Amino acid sequence: MIRLLGISGSLRAGSFNTALLRAAARDLPDGVALEVATLHGIPLYDGDAEAASGIPGAVEALKAKLRAADGVLLATPEYNNGIPGVFKNAIDWLSRPASEIPQLFGDRPFAVIGASPGGFGTILAQDAWWPVLRTLRARVWFGGRLMVSRAGGAFDAEGGLVDDKVAGQLCDFVAGFAAFARGDA
Repeated sequence: MIRLLGISGSLRAGSFNTALLRAAARDLPDGVALEVATLHGIPLYDGDAEAASGIPGAVEALKAKLRAADGVLLATPEYNNGIPGVFKNAIDWLSRPASEIPQLFGDRPFAVIGASPGGFGTILAQDAWWPVLRTLRARVWFGGRLMVSRAGGAFDAEGGLVDDKVAGQLCDFVAGFAAFARGDA
């Protein structure tokens, strides 16, 4: 069984990116499991707070999920042509203390997808993730790209994926990434 962790980079209750991960979790290849996580409860990174109180509980909980995953799927929104601050903040917390970077990120398979109400999907946010993941020594899958543009039309009011073309692309992407995480690709 390949265990994937999908992390949504949006806090919004009606997040297209959380909905994208939930859709992926509902239609998985055999032998693949996907747990969806959000960033709720993770405070702004503050080195003084870290020194005084250690790593916050919400960060430790996400670290535990990361450690248990065979691969990580980041579902990123795009804010002002880049990575959302809350998402980058969470990754910054996950990289603390720096001595844990090799066990959390080092050679762990990562992939990036995203959904946006705009016409260009999340291409710039996805591109902005590459140097971050390279710095953390993650093993990034470049075997596919999934950028859902005009996401308001791809999902219904309850967050269900209603665009069959996107659903097919999502299934293909997750299957390819799972094979990469398994070492088949």
